[in-house]
Amino acid sequence: MIDVFSADKQYVAGSYARFPVNIVGGKGSELIDSNGKKYIDLGSGIAVNIFGIADEQWVSAVTEQLGKFQHTSNLYYSEPCALLAKKLCERTGMKKVFFSNSGAEANESAIKAARKYAADKKGKDVYKIITLKNSFHGRTHTTLAATGQDTFHEHFLPLTEGFVHIEPTVEELVAAVDDSTAGIMFELVRGEGGVLPLDKEFVDAMAKIAAEKDIILIADEVQTGNGRTGELYAYMNYGIMPDVVTTAKGLGGGLPIGATMLGEKVENIFTPGLNGSTFGGNPVCCAGAVNVIDRIDDKLLSEVVEKSDYIFKSLQNAPGIESVSGLGLMIGIKTSKDAKTVVSECMEKGVIALTAKDKVRLLPALNIPFDMLKKAVDIIKEVCAQ
Repeated sequence: MIDVFSADKQYVAGSYARFPVNIVGGKGSELIDSNGKKYIDLGSGIAVNIFGIADEQWVSAVTEQLGKFQHTSNLYYSEPCALLAKKLCERTGMKKVFFSNSGAEANESAIKAARKYAADKKGKDVYKIITLKNSFHGRTHTTLAATGQDTFHEHFLPLTEGFVHIEPTVEELVAAVDDSTAGIMFELVRGEGGVLPLDKEFVDAMAKIAAEKDIILIADEVQTGNGRTGELYAYMNYGIMPDVVTTAKGLGGGLPIGATMLGEKVENIFTPGLNGSTFGGNPVCCAGAVNVIDRIDDKLLSEVVEKSDYIFKSLQNAPGIESVSGLGLMIGIKTSKDAKTVVSECMEKGVIALTAKDKVRLLPALNIPFDMLKKAVDIIKEVCAQ
């Protein structure tokens, strides 16, 4: 046995401001630390553990594939990869899927698709991608450039060129679109930016302008996807059809996987040698993701909406809570107290929550039991009221 805290401090890159908690196990929406303390988990690994900890069906699917083969290169076929792509296309109307390891890589591939489409049809000078202020698209150099928050940029300049960040208003969108625009990339709910849903009027305007000007419309569903907002993907709440949909996080249920779903315009944009990933489409990750997608059905989605309604109704206008925003089980709470203080005090009382800018952020497992959710919400209200 090692002293985890001291070993981490000595040997792990200091990229994270960790809480002094060493998680050693758990089940469902309950986590257990090395002191035996139990926590109700309202973070789910930042929207990853979509069915909670050690979900038996997911574990069984992953373990079964591990017993067959854990990896083969993309020089060969594998059933889990093909099956997952088929299911994603059938559930969304997309035509093809490129698999990678993360949301950032999925977004990189979406940007590549938009720029290649524009270059092929309009010329190499058409490469501008419009994104939104307060967006977050990843931590690679290019997805940092796409991210509309200066705080993520300052230490890594110069970034990849060709990105323009706008406020989500029709006026700024119209002003930004020109003959050099290849794509418009957006999150339906800007998670890291403060859990901010987009207005339908603006979303409709993006879809209309993209269609009229043959611009690739990219929905970044890394955090909003896979049932999180009460639909399989958040764009379905808005009645639009993007050209590209990216996702990750909850898709793998706890294993790393990214997916770039390509619509009709760009379905054949990647030919051999133009894009690739050593671990993309890994059979174990795909087996886990197949299990996840198969279980996101109408019953589960209706439960997500019901739980969301409960959280909103319980927290809106409660003492110490100024506002509640979000969609489905992706919720931001503006508190009178500092958000980090609220999260720390909730943790002391056995509830794990997150932050997003100046808000407390909730991203529970979609199947969190109602009694556990109610207990956690009561603790949040208690902490905020003090």
